[in-house]
Amino acid sequence: MIRRRSDFLDDKDGNKESGQQAADQPHTEPANFKTIEAFKTIETWIFDLDNTLYPHHLNLWQQVDVRIRDYIVDFLKVTHEEAFRLQKDYYRRYGTTLRGLMEEHGLDPDKFLEIVHEIDHSPLTPNPALGAAIAGLPGRKFILTNGTRGHADAVMRRIGIEHHFDDVFDIRAAELEPKPRRTVYERFLARHIVDASRAAIFEDLARNLEVPHALGMTTVLVVPQGAQVVLREEWELAGRDSAHVDHVTDDLTTFLRGISAR
Repeated sequence: MIRRRSDFLDDKDGNKESGQQAADQPHTEPANFKTIEAFKTIETWIFDLDNTLYPHHLNLWQQVDVRIRDYIVDFLKVTHEEAFRLQKDYYRRYGTTLRGLMEEHGLDPDKFLEIVHEIDHSPLTPNPALGAAIAGLPGRKFILTNGTRGHADAVMRRIGIEHHFDDVFDIRAAELEPKPRRTVYERFLARHIVDASRAAIFEDLARNLEVPHALGMTTVLVVPQGAQVVLREEWELAGRDSAHVDHVTDDLTTFLRGISAR
């Protein structure tokens, strides 16, 4: 079950007020011959972090959401309701709430990034099956995230997959520019000397796949499993049928196993 984030409002203590539940059935693409063929020339594998390398339904990022909202309340001296509105408006328009606060309010990003990523990572547990599937992919593997390297390192350690990746390209490496801005992907490709036509990228937001597709990458959208409850807004769930989404899966481990059997 997908519960859209618009049905929730966290109060100042992080408690959720629930509206109507909405169900949705994700499309899952099996790793058939056609799918496997599409990955035969891939030599660089790029993964988003949050809600991509661990299940959506853990709602780990919800902790960051609450901390961002509390930060806005303190920084702008507004109510939690107004902070919630600004947070989601900036996230949608700028790619991250951070970027919106920087451009509209002159926020110093360093303290913000440190505070909002101080979360409890204990919901994450080791995932040796995912690690084995990633290890089976030929070529280099990278994390490309709008979060911080520290957060990415903590997530990977909890899952037990940190030794499978060549590097993390985080929000600071992107010079505080967020996905889906084109400059982020161009900086990543240039820094790591990646041929986009021989790269695959895995993301949980369809809008973050539009530029990679235009640059020539093979794109994979990772969606929530149908029976799980996740907190997402309508626009975050949109786009799985878009032309810039080449493949869709709700089971990353099985998908990777299938294409590594090429």
